[in-house]
Amino acid sequence: MALYSRSVLELCASQCCKKIKKSFNDDEPIVATQDDSGEKPTSFVAGKTLARIFNKTKAPLEESKFKVMLELTGAGSINDRPGVDLVMVLDLSTSMKGEKLEKLKTSMQFVIKKLTPIDRLSVVTFAGNSKRLCPLRQITKSSQAKIKKLVNALAADGNTNITAGLRTGLKVLNDRNLTSRRVVGIMLMSDGDQNAGGDAANVRAGNVPVHTFGFGLDQDPRVLKAIADNSKGGTFSDVQNENNLSIAFSQCLAGLLTVVVQDLKLTVTRGKDESTIQKVSAGNYPQSMDASSVSISFGDLYDKEVRKVLVDLLLPAVSIPRGADVLRITYTYRAGGKLYEANPLIVMVSRIGTSVEPEREEVKIEENRLRTAQMMKEARIMADEKKLDDAQNKIVEAENSLGDAVDESNVSIKMLKSELQQLSKLMKSQNIYEKQGRPFALSSETSHDRQRFATRGDVEKLRLFATPRMENYCEQAKSFNEDPSRPLPTLDEDVKQELAADPLSEVVEALSYFIPAVIQSLNSIENILNRGH
Repeated sequence: MALYSRSVLELCASQCCKKIKKSFNDDEPIVATQDDSGEKPTSFVAGKTLARIFNKTKAPLEESKFKVMLELTGAGSINDRPGVDLVMVLDLSTSMKGEKLEKLKTSMQFVIKKLTPIDRLSVVTFAGNSKRLCPLRQITKSSQAKIKKLVNALAADGNTNITAGLRTGLKVLNDRNLTSRRVVGIMLMSDGDQNAGGDAANVRAGNVPVHTFGFGLDQDPRVLKAIADNSKGGTFSDVQNENNLSIAFSQCLAGLLTVVVQDLKLTVTRGKDESTIQKVSAGNYPQSMDASSVSISFGDLYDKEVRKVLVDLLLPAVSIPRGADVLRITYTYRAGGKLYEANPLIVMVSRIGTSVEPEREEVKIEENRLRTAQMMKEARIMADEKKLDDAQNKIVEAENSLGDAVDESNVSIKMLKSELQQLSKLMKSQNIYEKQGRPFALSSETSHDRQRFATRGDVEKLRLFATPRMENYCEQAKSFNEDPSRPLPTLDEDVKQELAADPLSEVVEALSYFIPAVIQSLNSIENILNRGH
């Protein structure tokens, strides 16, 4: 009996190894169809980010601290977007039976309908093990119908092996033949604790963004957040309300379908003998540094999505009033398959005898967002340690600090207050916190760290970092939930609606590339004149 059991185990292990070694290089090519003319030509690929700098214009002669905030906004044309290679990794464990599974099927129909012929979709499921239901398939009317049929036939049974599902999803993308000019992403949904296959939090995703979705009240938020954090730009969404899964999927999809730049990398360099970089706040994106500069790798940037970077400088004492170049800013990105380097920006400051210039309001708002996010994290850690009273006091402290510091009418401040209020309600008891508060808090952390929208709580009120396409898809998903048979707007119709709302976006895209260079030249001339005086 022992020998038989060992043989069975060896056979199973052998079969598992064969499955792991199997190549998923059967991804479909992108060909022109009657549904679409294929990939659209790139009209203007330079200048796909709009850069703005916020700082005081004056600083005193004595040694002083100085703040600079850089804001990068995706501002490219969405008519020439790259195609998306999306892998949906879906939990089909026993706990997904019944209404949950039906909600998942409806949510998947939304995703399938919103993709176009330049996109490809693969579906992977997991329970005790994982299974690839289909390779990366080009989205056509025919493939849509076949994938919908696969989804409608899904059945739930077995354990929760998140690791197997994640590894299979990554392998689908890593084994592709067609990789040029493609946006990649994994959307992984699970409703329970992993109980097979090891710890998925230890799986490294490399350069693939993995967006995770905790579904229902029995999810494992710590594992799902770790998976997202281990990827490049991934987020963790907390979907406790099972009716919101379509909305959560729609928000993530809206981002993937509007990527305007890839491999965005920002470098800030101190002014020689004019400043020292003390700290760079840019969330949890990877940073590298040397003696004079700090670089941040952001990965993909969506249309109208914003990355704010707060740089704390120390200015040395100077003996006479003069102009000073305190910071140099450069950034690169890929668009249309090519690498672009934006025109460098120089932050110039007038060193004068005394300075009473107030801090820029935009800088103060970002400082308060960062402080509030940190205090929410501290409250979450206290609650994890069962120090719920301390956690509640920390939330009250954050609310008071937010109210005292900045203009309460600001939209971002209002959303931060709403976030604090929602988290406070989810800390009424230890049981409520562990079921509902912890997932909310962890989703909040990943959203603030990434400066990217993640579904949580009251999804209609809590819209921090949402883009115009996300707002549009939120409404479409709500309508789709009410009647899945209702036709959805096509992607072309989505684009037309956004262009109608912002008709100058194409012009701004081009101007944003050239105007900073002109302004930089004028500022340099002014600085030279100031130094001459």
